[in-house]
Amino acid sequence: MRLLYFDCFAGVSGDMTLGALVSAGADGRALVEQLEQLDFGNFEVRFEQAERAGISAVRADVRTDEQHHHRGLSQILRIIERSRLSDVVKERAARIFTRLAAAEARVHNVPVEQVHFHEVGALDAIVDVVGACIGFELLGVEWFAASPLHVGSGTVEMAHGRFPVPPPAVAELLRDRPIYATDIKGELVTPTGAAIVSTLCDSHGPTPAMRLRATGYGAGGRSYEKFPNVLRVLVGEIETDAQNERLLMLETNLDDVSPQVVGHLMERAFQRGALDCYFTPVQMKKNRPGVLVSILCRPAEREALTQLLFAETTTLGVRSYEVERRALAREIVSVETRYGPVRIKVARLDGRITNATPEYEDCRAAAERHDAPLRDVEAAARTAYLKAVTSDK
Repeated sequence: MRLLYFDCFAGVSGDMTLGALVSAGADGRALVEQLEQLDFGNFEVRFEQAERAGISAVRADVRTDEQHHHRGLSQILRIIERSRLSDVVKERAARIFTRLAAAEARVHNVPVEQVHFHEVGALDAIVDVVGACIGFELLGVEWFAASPLHVGSGTVEMAHGRFPVPPPAVAELLRDRPIYATDIKGELVTPTGAAIVSTLCDSHGPTPAMRLRATGYGAGGRSYEKFPNVLRVLVGEIETDAQNERLLMLETNLDDVSPQVVGHLMERAFQRGALDCYFTPVQMKKNRPGVLVSILCRPAEREALTQLLFAETTTLGVRSYEVERRALAREIVSVETRYGPVRIKVARLDGRITNATPEYEDCRAAAERHDAPLRDVEAAARTAYLKAVTSDK
């Protein structure tokens, strides 16, 4: 499984993440071409070499002609969903903005649906987040971890005035995460950077054991004397076959909602970071038939998904309990077929391949393009994968 480790000794921001990914080997031109699939607004992304206290890094310069545009979460999610980006990119980007909205909602004590982003609702912030998710996919990253976060010190000017570092939204995003400050002045962790790391990273600590494949440095906007203002990312392969995770199960019983509502609920749950969502028929009090809604999630998504259940259903309470999941190591490989490229999800146990499944969305899209049966595309993908595996031996 491919891991990306955020080494946040100088903090993290959206543009630093973009630059670090390109420095680590993500194709900058391919990244920009995919960003253009967002198909809204005018923006330009340039990747340039920069030096920060003797370290050569990539500076991501995002330029737009937009002036102070505030957007709500639903607007941003629509922009992402209507694009032609992959489902993996859409899902990660939606999770990041949903977590950011939940943090802003708690800071301002308003429902998530009423949150209107200021700086992070601007076009350049959307480009940073979606661009980072594209970069992760280009590098084949499936697992994320981070160091403790250096947040900086002093104060920062924001839309609502001057605030101490870390500002309220960043502090909320980094709740339960290890942070520290030094004498370096300035805001080193931005809301966008905090949202990316806190959404995707399941663990914080020293560099995990991995077979290192690439290192990248993303330059921050400011320069300090004898302090490299860069984000370092380490990309490598985890040797273990399985990962143990502590997850949460959220549950509620419903006996007065229509099938359309629960179907809509499932779609929204996956947009907000649910790992799984399913419904079980149950018999409730007074012998009424009902449905048990079960949502599996990481602790970071608990609040957003709980709010979703209250907003979209008639429930008066949500139960939660901790579960442990052991997941096989997985990797995504791409094979060429007569219908075009198709990604294959490969799982391993004790070094053996236990499952190799063509990605449904890739096969569906290819079947539509070529007016071919879906099962023919899936069969072609499996055959191409088996041929590739055999030729490597």
